[in-house]
Amino acid sequence: MTNEQKTQELAALDKAHFIHPTSPIKQQQEHGPSFIFTEGKGVYLKDTNGNKVIDGMSSLWNVNAGHGRKELAEAASEQMKTLAFTSSFSTFSNEPAIRLAAKIADLSPGELSAVFFTSGGSEANDTAYKLARHYWILKGKPEKKKIISRNNSYHGVAMGATSATGLKPFRDFTNSLAPDFYFANSQSAASFRHLVEQEGPETIAAFIAEPIQGAGGVHPAPENYFKEIRQICDEYGILFIADEVITGFGRTGTMFGMEQEGAEPDMMCFAKGVTSGYAPLGGVVLSKKMHNDFKKLSDGVLLHGYTYSGHPMSCAVALENIEIIEKEGLQENAAIRGKELTQGFKAVQARRNTIGEVRGKGLMVGLEIVKDQGSQEKFPTKQAPFLIAEAAKRGLICRSVVFGEQDALVFAPPLCITKEEVEKVIEIMEDCIVALEEQVLKKY
Repeated sequence: MTNEQKTQELAALDKAHFIHPTSPIKQQQEHGPSFIFTEGKGVYLKDTNGNKVIDGMSSLWNVNAGHGRKELAEAASEQMKTLAFTSSFSTFSNEPAIRLAAKIADLSPGELSAVFFTSGGSEANDTAYKLARHYWILKGKPEKKKIISRNNSYHGVAMGATSATGLKPFRDFTNSLAPDFYFANSQSAASFRHLVEQEGPETIAAFIAEPIQGAGGVHPAPENYFKEIRQICDEYGILFIADEVITGFGRTGTMFGMEQEGAEPDMMCFAKGVTSGYAPLGGVVLSKKMHNDFKKLSDGVLLHGYTYSGHPMSCAVALENIEIIEKEGLQENAAIRGKELTQGFKAVQARRNTIGEVRGKGLMVGLEIVKDQGSQEKFPTKQAPFLIAEAAKRGLICRSVVFGEQDALVFAPPLCITKEEVEKVIEIMEDCIVALEEQVLKKY
């Protein structure tokens, strides 16, 4: 069977049997899968037709250590040979989970010190909301149950996680969302204060935010925003949850994004980069104070948990992955390469007329597309999807964000990316911007 025949066979099976997450069903049925990947190495992916592309998104913001890491495969294999799985319910435990919890506690900022494991980011955020509400029940304040997040935020697709997501199309997807979720202006701490006072601080359980909004378009918070949020939470007795699912484990140039914000959360959610995508894993880290309160006030069973909480193989992979990040200085590389990527895009912005803004931190970068840079006028129709298609033709995967008024491209390559590979990404994107201006701009 030739590569072409194999691709055709797999595409037909894909259309018949595989419902893709966060994908247009009609597009899949008309065109089949856009890529069928078979191999990965470093920042590169290869498909069934032998095409090689730069994974400019670390797949889903998560392949921090890069593709093709044999050390992670070996860690998974060795653990599965000895203990593939055992439950963590009823206080059963295993060595990889214990050691990983201790390691994450050691790496986490401030007083974060105790870990509850999940299978991924959506579960981690759902867990944080449930623990926040349970915490206030234990403290004799069951009326504190409302969760506040930010406009343009993304916190996952489980029911609670979707309810807290500030991107309205995700909430419009279904009609049975959890109650008591509210949204503040993502750029204003004063908006959060106003909402707290409007709803009544005695009803607010927690505030949740990403250090940098990811799926919402790569938006860093304004300077001192999180310091002000921390002060408001302290003033009104509200728990502060940091959603580090995307920003954790080196992505922003520090181990966790909140380290750069000067604010310590009461809980921190993580996933994605903890295993670089080599195994499903997520979790929530609680502050020492919260953990102590749970130990003191709880006298029954903690009625929350997942089958794969503390999965031994996933935890073993995570330990090896964190060792790679530390040993190879990948968070430092993210800071250096991130500056090069941002500066490179700003140089393109200076040469071209259709990049309105370059924003981000570390290896999380966003480009806003405009019809005219001077006036910041937008195109009548969103052009980020055009640029995504052009980039794919030239061997680069990136992502479009077209929620609301946004017409943006976002980038989050593996943290092992080299200077030469960064330059290649910039070169490809400039070619795509030139194509936009030559093929599309003149129509308007």
